[in-house]
Amino acid sequence: MKEMVILVPSRNRPQNIADLIVALDETETEADLMVIVDDSEPQMDAYLELDCDIFMVAKDGRGMAKPLNATANHFRNKYHHFAFLGDDHRPRTKNWDLIFIEALHEMGTGLVYGDDLIQGENLATAICMTGDIVRALRGMVPPKMIHLYLDNFWMKLGKDLDKLKYIPEVILEHMHPIAGKAQMDQGYVDVNAPDVYSADLAAFTDYIESREYQKLVEALR
Repeated sequence: MKEMVILVPSRNRPQNIADLIVALDETETEADLMVIVDDSEPQMDAYLELDCDIFMVAKDGRGMAKPLNATANHFRNKYHHFAFLGDDHRPRTKNWDLIFIEALHEMGTGLVYGDDLIQGENLATAICMTGDIVRALRGMVPPKMIHLYLDNFWMKLGKDLDKLKYIPEVILEHMHPIAGKAQMDQGYVDVNAPDVYSADLAAFTDYIESREYQKLVEALR
């Protein structure tokens, strides 16, 4: 197995990935980068010209949850650790991936996150988890989710396992419109629609109250 992969779902934002690659280079990141696009991507040629691996998935509704799960599940036996970054996250800390890997090695099983300069310790908008979680979950988030409440799930799972570590010296800046660090585009509008909020809240609540979730926690303890 290789040590760590960074999974980044993206749509119609190849420039974001170009900027992310620069940030990874500047921070001397050693982990593999895997950018996830769907087969209806309107700027596919621009993505394919980037200096990174592209993993293509079938278009299946809105949001990043299904593409993220499909890709993590596909590579579940090839990496020890799995990180998620949005295409609007920018690592700012040198060797941040090695810091995460060291923490996860000490934990054995668990999840770690850094400071996104918006939510801080309150919410893991970017995450890194051990591969046994991915293999048990067959992805990185519960099924039936679309885009939102994924970070809430990671916080909940980590706390229920007593295996969640916040590493504030790792900066993974979230260049999000809510912080005035990016322009609102149609992608943000689509996944922050009221129906997505209500559907994802229901999916999150149903899952963490399910026997399936109880079994997941029991298996990982």
